[in-house]
Amino acid sequence: MVLDRSKAPEFQIPENIKLQNPIKRTLQNGVHLYFIPTPDIDAIRLEINTDTQRSLNIIDKKLTSFFTLNMIMEGTKEKSALELDDFFDHYASEVEVSSGFENNSISLLTTKKHFSNVFPVFRSLLTEAIFPEKELAKRKSQKALSISLQREQNGARASQLFRKQLFGENHPYGLISDESDVEIITREDLQEYYKNSLWFNPEIFLTGNVEEKELDMIAELLGSIEVSFTEREYPLFSNITKEKLYEVKEKSLQSTIRIGCHLIPKNHPDYHALSVFNTILGGYFGSRLIKNIREEKGHTYGIYSSIGSLKNADYWVVMADVQKQYLDEVISEIYKEIDILKTDLVGSDELETVRNYMIGNFLSNFSSAFDLIGRFKSIHQAGMNQDFYYEKLDFIRNFTAKDILEVGQKYFHKSDMVEVMVG
Repeated sequence: MVLDRSKAPEFQIPENIKLQNPIKRTLQNGVHLYFIPTPDIDAIRLEINTDTQRSLNIIDKKLTSFFTLNMIMEGTKEKSALELDDFFDHYASEVEVSSGFENNSISLLTTKKHFSNVFPVFRSLLTEAIFPEKELAKRKSQKALSISLQREQNGARASQLFRKQLFGENHPYGLISDESDVEIITREDLQEYYKNSLWFNPEIFLTGNVEEKELDMIAELLGSIEVSFTEREYPLFSNITKEKLYEVKEKSLQSTIRIGCHLIPKNHPDYHALSVFNTILGGYFGSRLIKNIREEKGHTYGIYSSIGSLKNADYWVVMADVQKQYLDEVISEIYKEIDILKTDLVGSDELETVRNYMIGNFLSNFSSAFDLIGRFKSIHQAGMNQDFYYEKLDFIRNFTAKDILEVGQKYFHKSDMVEVMVG
């Protein structure tokens, strides 16, 4: 059979997918470990998630968790910062830390061959970090400079002000740090947080070529860490009409826009329709906002909308950098495109283009072994299971223009929107 290379292969929409559910173990300290074995790769990735300082409503010295996490590689009782760097480099291993609205993360990526050598040293970071004064002073200087620079960068500043407006200036998620927050941090603050507040509600997510000997080592070394568990009430947010916030920068040639609102939790029946609405409006490079404001008018290099993830309810935001003189016009066009989606049915060609894009993007999210555990984690932390993904694929395969029209009418109201402009 001779292939006709002048024609692209026909796109096939899968009938279903089969996702692997993690194996669950409980360590002796009560910590749950979720494990997806992938024996075909000789890498191991282990991630520990804990509740953040913000999610625990600890707002005094709000940068304590940032410095604590970012200084665990600055030395332990046995190894200096340089020795730690050399050690992990020698074994081709990486340690990463991050902190979001609701979860701290400390992770290790290493090889199966070197796991038994690397993991005990990684474990020492969790209980034996010493937070040297000299290194803390350097970190504080770097952070203060970063805060100062972000204040001058339109995009970073707009995102800060958007959070402040969306969540409220007194809510932990809406707080904006300044140089004074850096100045008041002490080594004692980090030691106290490290000992008493870092290990709240931990969970472990593991994937890779892991056998019983590695699982036993993990259970032994992590099961002996002293942890705390507490019931939490996640905040409920509602949309409240607020005035536009415009921070003027006379020398800036561009203005940054953030427009958005609170949405619904992932377990809501309308969630998947909202996801499709977002994609059509601004969620991919062929979106209506791109075609209108970038391609037709040339007012921006890029404009996008996205859904931000929280445990109790997600939020939605449009982001763009536009030529300053067209700021009002662009904002007007954003609302115009939202209104069109709320009043006119999407045409069949556009509907199928979006359907095919979303299915391809959906499947690409499960393309690697590490993706599998990551996708499980995001749903698990929202109190759901992987049925969410089966339901999402089914919705993408079958949604109609009417579904998109109705969900837009239901949720995307101008009076609910937070508008922030910087530039």
